[in-house]
Amino acid sequence: MSEAAFDSGVRSSRPLGRLADGTVFHVPIGVMQIDVEHARCHLCGDWFRSVGAHLRAHGWDRAGYREAFGLERSQPLEGRATRERRARAMERRRRDDPAVRAGCEVGRQWAATGRLSRLAASAARGRRQPEQRRRKTLLTLAAIPPRVRHEAAGRASVARLRAVAQRAADDAGFADVGSLVRSRLTDGGSLAGLSRAAGLHKDWFSRHLRTVDPDTAREVAEMVSGPRPPRHDAELSRRIRGFDDVGAFLRRRHLVEHRSVRAIAEEVGMSRYAVTAAMERHGVTLTPHVTVRTAARDHAGRVADTHGFADLDAYLRDRREAGWSWRRIADECGRPPTWLRRHAGPTAR
Repeated sequence: MSEAAFDSGVRSSRPLGRLADGTVFHVPIGVMQIDVEHARCHLCGDWFRSVGAHLRAHGWDRAGYREAFGLERSQPLEGRATRERRARAMERRRRDDPAVRAGCEVGRQWAATGRLSRLAASAARGRRQPEQRRRKTLLTLAAIPPRVRHEAAGRASVARLRAVAQRAADDAGFADVGSLVRSRLTDGGSLAGLSRAAGLHKDWFSRHLRTVDPDTAREVAEMVSGPRPPRHDAELSRRIRGFDDVGAFLRRRHLVEHRSVRAIAEEVGMSRYAVTAAMERHGVTLTPHVTVRTAARDHAGRVADTHGFADLDAYLRDRREAGWSWRRIADECGRPPTWLRRHAGPTAR
């Protein structure tokens, strides 16, 4: 509280503690003890008509005193009777003193134009809230029912989310967030990609679209609950050349041309995981190491054909039954002995 009345018979001067710099104080931090005629000094615990005038004895000024003991800048440092006398004197000065009247007129103009509020906000920006103001805030919040506080916090949270969504729409050149989401999904994008493009967490639109735009959220939910839309292949379709169908492209590259997933990914400029997912969607069976295995099979066929056999296993079986060593067979066909053993069938081995 800003003021507290105390009976003169219970004015204790025992110290209550020390500040961080070691200064002893006799009045609680954030409290100014004031009665009708006097106010109490935090530094010495004595009572004075004006603590502000008394501070010269301690070598302190009013601003430093208020800041050190957690008082608001508008907190009076005098007794109520002293303030009333000074208020009456100021009324006479405003009426009779031209300089005071001119200053008051400037203040009224600043207040009418909003300049006074802007200057006050600029001066308070970044300043730590004094203990006295914090206590007032807590008392005010304690008087508000919890249900009302929760409802107000919920409204503020929704307002913040809608502001973030509208900012993302403005940055992308759309009038509202619904238009932004529908456009991106129609073009084959996703909510995760939209969130990343807006500089947000990848799940931001998935989590908060229902709050910021319920109608668009229902449209997205209906789209996801139906059959898998073609948007999953939209990016891959734009990157392939000479094929109208993504499945036909993948079957040609992997099953006919025996290209590996890595080679296909490098061709289309996408990740191996994206290519693997597309193959699963289109039922293209993945063959590990397809390029190496196909090359080995072609080598085996050429060796067998060169020596007049239907396949490599028949060639090796013929030579082994004739008593040839693996080294002699390797010299004949030009392949390493280890390669021959690895590709030989059970009968040849």
